[in-house]
Amino acid sequence: MFKKLQKKLAGLLRGGTIEHDPDYILVGIIGVIIIFGLIMLSSATSAISYATKHQDLYYFLKHQLVGLAIGLIAFYVFSRIDYHFWKKFAIGFLVFSIILLLLVFIPGLSATYGQARSWINVFGYSLQPSEFVKISFLLYLAAWLESRRGKLSGILEGLGPFLVVLGGVGLLMMLQPDFGTLFIITVTSLIVYYVGGGSFKHIVAILLVGMLAVMVMVRIKPYQADRFRCYSDPTYSANDVCYQVNQSLIAVGSGGIWGRGLGNSRQKFMYIPEVSGDSIFPIIGEETGLFFSGGLIVVYLALFYRGYKISRYAGDNFGKHLSIGIVSWITLQALINIGGMINFMPMTGVPLPFISYGGSAMLAALSAAGVLVNISKHTRAS
Repeated sequence: MFKKLQKKLAGLLRGGTIEHDPDYILVGIIGVIIIFGLIMLSSATSAISYATKHQDLYYFLKHQLVGLAIGLIAFYVFSRIDYHFWKKFAIGFLVFSIILLLLVFIPGLSATYGQARSWINVFGYSLQPSEFVKISFLLYLAAWLESRRGKLSGILEGLGPFLVVLGGVGLLMMLQPDFGTLFIITVTSLIVYYVGGGSFKHIVAILLVGMLAVMVMVRIKPYQADRFRCYSDPTYSANDVCYQVNQSLIAVGSGGIWGRGLGNSRQKFMYIPEVSGDSIFPIIGEETGLFFSGGLIVVYLALFYRGYKISRYAGDNFGKHLSIGIVSWITLQALINIGGMINFMPMTGVPLPFISYGGSAMLAALSAAGVLVNISKHTRAS
């Protein structure tokens, strides 16, 4: 009883809030996405799972359940720890982010997949450090912005340091290269920077410079130029460079309104690459149709709305910045993944949050969700 009174008093002293029940609607939304994701992952990967040397229809599902179990433990732990605790380690999170991004360049530790060197091998398991940078860098940025409140309009105290830190992280990600994750971190950081009091003019200027950098990158990296070419003209090199986007469009289009039915996808039989990862949404569209795949988008938007409410009523600026950053990252990544699969934007190769196969992505997203749930326990009355 005395400890509860202490916690309430500490909350009042910090930001005028008393700890209360978390946002159970937010928890429910995340749970719905995860359960739906497991069902669809099982269906989407059945063919490719059996084609592995293990000849197990549920090979990918079983491994995903292991990653999910670890992620749920992290979710519980982070949801129980008062989010203010992380603020004192802000600089440590920045250093940790840089170290994570440097690991992929260490010979014997790094692993290359396709054009990207974004993975490391640890005791036979693959990890993608950039997934954890999404949350570690946000924790640093949220604390830094709170400490610079009212000073962000200046160049020396606001924009300059922000660009130096973001530019350093961005450079390491470009060297991998991992442009999809870089885009998510950059846009999320700009959103948090603006919410934290950054100048809108500065953000517009950064975006213009970013667009120029993309144009330069497209000229330097031919395979990146191909992604933009496929976006503008999917019929260009339909059987080679634009193969994935064409097969994705076929899958989504053949699903119609109600879909072919769960388990009845044709495109999952080795037609679409990476059905377990970033290409799982076309299988969702093919099997469940426009109604349910569109409903998934609505659920992600509902997740953003709950996160926005938490940010709006957060007890302090640190919680406000951190919550809007987390929910913007997850929602933005979902929309980028889906948009790329239906050719609303160039493909980036980012996973669909809480659904795509991958322990690193699941662990990072659930850890961040745990922090968000904890912030929801310290909000002011709406």
